[in-house]
Amino acid sequence: MTRAEEFEELRPLLFSIAYRILGSVGEAEDAVQETWLRYQASSTEPASAKSFLSAVVTRLSIDVLRSARVRREEYVGPWFPEPLLEDPYQDPERSAELADSVSLAALLLLERLTPLERAVFVLREVFAFGFAEIASAVGRSEAACRQLTVRARRHMDAGRPRFEADRREREELAERFFGAFREGDVDALREVLAADVHMVGDAGGKAPLWGKDGTFGIDKVARRVAAFAPLFTGVGGVVELHEVNGQPGAILRARDGKILGTWALDILDGRIQAIRTVINPDKLRHLGPVADAWAILREASRVRRSAEQPGI
Repeated sequence: MTRAEEFEELRPLLFSIAYRILGSVGEAEDAVQETWLRYQASSTEPASAKSFLSAVVTRLSIDVLRSARVRREEYVGPWFPEPLLEDPYQDPERSAELADSVSLAALLLLERLTPLERAVFVLREVFAFGFAEIASAVGRSEAACRQLTVRARRHMDAGRPRFEADRREREELAERFFGAFREGDVDALREVLAADVHMVGDAGGKAPLWGKDGTFGIDKVARRVAAFAPLFTGVGGVVELHEVNGQPGAILRARDGKILGTWALDILDGRIQAIRTVINPDKLRHLGPVADAWAILREASRVRRSAEQPGI
């Protein structure tokens, strides 16, 4: 097998490692590409291509994350990871860990860790790397990596999200939610929302957003979602059900098919606990052409005014 073939075989794993460390599709892809360039330029033949490439992409991701932290401190409004529609790396034996670790809730918890803790946690807890491999990847002793893992696990366990175990039940609840959204049905929305549901979005100051810190509580969220529905459907908006970061969700599209945003649902005990939306256009471009949300909002406002003034 050539180096190029080895790399392509491992590319899904490398991207999945980098994305969980960085929370950015673009930065993860850049880290993977730089890993290939270094592998291609290396004159030595590693004993294990997987260990070597995983170590390189991990070190690159740690360096990128350290600089990204500074930018995120200046970010306008809530910061969410870039939405991931499909994880390219699949492992049937660790499917539950992989799905949970890529959820927006888990990635936001990872943001609380230092870059080194985050990398060690991802390699050990998500991908089950041995401590010898992890130590080589991050440039620390095995003992230090064990300590980092314990510390990171303690932070994660304190706020680790729990999700509905039955996949079909989650999908059915998501279908009910988005069906009620399309109809603007407040009562139907209340039936699927948790009492303390939280709806919050990441616009980055580049798209219209409801409330700086989101909306809390079943009544407020149900009314806000229902009020948004006629504006959205009135301009030809389309809801496309799709998993977002391993959880039930949807892509919202404009009339011409361009992307307006993604919605991801956290579901537990038969209710939706959180609704996280990403509408910052910079975080959506990897999914396809992005709509001008401000222009669509203006159009929706015109349509609403026209509907309120019959005969005009």
